[in-house]
Amino acid sequence: NIIFSIDDSLDLPCEGYTLTVTDEKVEAVGKDAAGLFYAVQSLYQLLPPQIEGKRRVRGADWTIPCVSVRDYPRFAWRGVHVDPCRHFLSVEAIKKHIDILAGYKINTVHLHLTDDQGWRIEIKKYPKLTEIGGWRTEFDGSIHGGFYTQEEMRDLVAYAAERFVTLVPEIEMPGHAIAAVRAYPELSCEKKQIGTFYTWGTTNTVFCPGDEHTFEFLEDVVGEVSAIFPGEYFHIGGDECLKDKWEACPACQARIAAEGLEDDDEYTAEQKLQSYAVGRMEKILEKYGKKLVGWDEILEGGLSPNATVMSWQGERGGIAAAQQGHEVVMTPSHEGLYLDSYQGDSKAEPLGFGRYIPLEKIYSYNPVPEVLEQDGLSSYVIGVQANLWSEYLYDLDQREYMLFPRALALAEIAWSPLEVKDFSDFIRRVDDASFRFECQGVRYHIPLPEQPGGSCSNLVLTDSKTVSFKTTRPEKMVYTLNGREPGKNSKEYTGPLTFTDDAVIKIRTVLPGGQMSRVRTVNVKKQTLVPASEVENPDSGLVMKKTYGRFLKVADLDTAGTWESLKIRSLSEITSQEARPRDMQNVKFYAAEAEGYLEIPQSGVWRFSTDSDQLWVDGKLVVNNDGLVKRYSRNDGEIALEAGLHPVKILFLSNVAGGWTTARNDGSIRMKISSDEDFFDVEPEQLFN
Repeated sequence: NIIFSIDDSLDLPCEGYTLTVTDEKVEAVGKDAAGLFYAVQSLYQLLPPQIEGKRRVRGADWTIPCVSVRDYPRFAWRGVHVDPCRHFLSVEAIKKHIDILAGYKINTVHLHLTDDQGWRIEIKKYPKLTEIGGWRTEFDGSIHGGFYTQEEMRDLVAYAAERFVTLVPEIEMPGHAIAAVRAYPELSCEKKQIGTFYTWGTTNTVFCPGDEHTFEFLEDVVGEVSAIFPGEYFHIGGDECLKDKWEACPACQARIAAEGLEDDDEYTAEQKLQSYAVGRMEKILEKYGKKLVGWDEILEGGLSPNATVMSWQGERGGIAAAQQGHEVVMTPSHEGLYLDSYQGDSKAEPLGFGRYIPLEKIYSYNPVPEVLEQDGLSSYVIGVQANLWSEYLYDLDQREYMLFPRALALAEIAWSPLEVKDFSDFIRRVDDASFRFECQGVRYHIPLPEQPGGSCSNLVLTDSKTVSFKTTRPEKMVYTLNGREPGKNSKEYTGPLTFTDDAVIKIRTVLPGGQMSRVRTVNVKKQTLVPASEVENPDSGLVMKKTYGRFLKVADLDTAGTWESLKIRSLSEITSQEARPRDMQNVKFYAAEAEGYLEIPQSGVWRFSTDSDQLWVDGKLVVNNDGLVKRYSRNDGEIALEAGLHPVKILFLSNVAGGWTTARNDGSIRMKISSDEDFFDVEPEQLFN
């Protein structure tokens, strides 16, 4: 009484299906094999979540509701991008993701296989790409890397195809090329050997399009990669290519002259040189029956004739490409489709790249801009994709935490027609999916308790303090005040908590199925106002000392050598003592300690925030980022101070922690009265010694 069939005469688009469940039978009919596969996925979702487990479950309600479903996708390209370059991801982990994504009708996985920080696919003609480019020595001396053999990739391609998922390879050019240049320096303009690039961001070491050998190399790589990936699309990157080396390169300038590439009102000659390089790449791909896909920077200098544009810098690039008659995949970062972004308060959530992308923002995104709809060009938008960049995703748990359940919102905007979308109903289904993730052994995001106006885990009161919590979607919260970990039957949070003495709040979120978030611990300390210091004739600025060396933690300063003393007028001088070139070659790393007095404008409880390693006020450690990735300030602290001058000490380590170059921080300290909404920057006029 369970019937599966394929009927190509079904009045539905490709990948469509019907699913009928009555008291007597289940019948799933696919327009094609993919359609039947998706019918089965919907059937799974109609069964209890325990169906996803690997063990036999007794006592579950093994029934299927009676339904009549007629279903088909809105977009042909329903994609998720995976980045193993910054942090390597095993084949088994990718297979696990494919299994789950295919279950929600995602049909494209974009594999980012090369970048500055690593070359991840074996190329037999150029073995040093993986022997050298596949590994990097980190700032702390550890080695990170790995690569996929061609056999492993063929196996992965076949595994994905069985689940109706197409793998799209990305080989970056002309920028993001350091891993390749480390292996083969002749591919760059300067032809020089360079060291490991162990930080994030862009660099001006790129491929040399003036040298014909570059295109011979790229054709060889495309030939080997194309033989592994049978899909029609091939991603070439094309993004964030700095062009200053081209301006100084005789070969590039000769190419510009030979091709008649001249500056005009719209593009520079070097931008046109990038267009030339992308055009050459398109011709290479055509030899192997592939269609070129690139990030929206491939529009610079003019778009190649048959290119597909992946619009990540907003929608403008995708709109321009569609208006020129080109296919577009929408993946704008600030519209919610960069999943390395924070999905809750950055002060409470695990480290992310930046931006605030809650589940609702992704779900509400419409991949077809209104202007294309109005102009009858919506058909050029062939799909939508979410990108999971891995700069700050150090292990599989972190990747899954950022990917799920946000990938479900992507799946729904990629599949469902606009008129049936309903966020409140989606949340109900997300709660069901969370139970399924438990059964599948997947880590996923549960909204954390956050404090309105900005979370802080180290609070201070003088008389009383009221602490409130919320979640990014309406879920139950439970808490304790006795130091024990809250369980699902602990006291439910129903409103603000008021304290007049020391307290420890432990609070977590509980989903309807009983799954719980990690615990947030908020410490509340009672203090009296620290009196201001009497300082006669203070001079402006701070006294700073610095010492050179590689220091990862404050305790490492015990081994420091000679210290050099100087005076500084602004906090930015703390972090800008040495140059920080983009390629991080020949950098002089150092530690700095700045001391003096900070003027507090009014008496009260003050909250401080800084990206420096430590901030001490009146001998108390108020902000401690020691040993952490200081991409954003995430460990704010409070102290009760009288108006006037107070001793202050700032510790800063110029290093690379978790891939982030701390010298990129501006050294700022931000402060606010605890109850105020907005921080303000400490100005030079507040610093004295």
